[in-house]
Amino acid sequence: MNTISHIHCQNCSMAPLCLPKHLNAQDMARLDTIIQRHKPLHKRDLLVAAGAPLKYLYAVRSGSLKSYTLDDHGVEQIIDFHLPGDLIGFDALAEGHHRSFTQALETTMLCEIPLSSLDDLSAEMPVLRRELMRMMSTELYISKQLLGSLNNRAAEARLAHFLLGLSRRFADRGLSGKSFRLSMTRADIGNYIGLSVETISRILSRLQQDEVLLVENKLVEIKAMERLAQLAG
Repeated sequence: MNTISHIHCQNCSMAPLCLPKHLNAQDMARLDTIIQRHKPLHKRDLLVAAGAPLKYLYAVRSGSLKSYTLDDHGVEQIIDFHLPGDLIGFDALAEGHHRSFTQALETTMLCEIPLSSLDDLSAEMPVLRRELMRMMSTELYISKQLLGSLNNRAAEARLAHFLLGLSRRFADRGLSGKSFRLSMTRADIGNYIGLSVETISRILSRLQQDEVLLVENKLVEIKAMERLAQLAG
């Protein structure tokens, strides 16, 4: 895969959320030697396909992506949305190949981390190995939390839980947790949380009438955060 140039973790606004979170300056400089910038992805471009061999982990610098699987009939099931600071490819570590497709939702920039180089470096840097374990553990926890939300929540609570999760993720990235743009379609959201587009539109309209949200196309403003949290359970 072609790369463009090196990028320095020290200058990246997403570093506090990415692998370098607990690395000192010397360790970060060593990590910098193996990280390269992936060519820009545009909306609907495919980053990886299910079954492709694992060669890189990808750190999202800007933009967003979705990961999904296809059943025997070609029906898509979205399993994750990726925002800046997220690391893509953990699902492939066990068997050495990607288990899902990952596609850009908008123009997206990524850092490319060669797995072979990362393996060698993590063997020399225990703190880097711990960071990898921490990020994998966090991803597993979030997946289980989502499963619980789908199993135990009604439709309104599912959507509220999803929006609240996005709010927190944006806030973690130094962005507004109260006003943000949805890069995914309502169909994508419905696919992810198990609701129809019609149900999502109906709930959004009701939440707007109740002055919990203000929705304009893809822009969402949370007017009553506590109320949204209550609805999410």
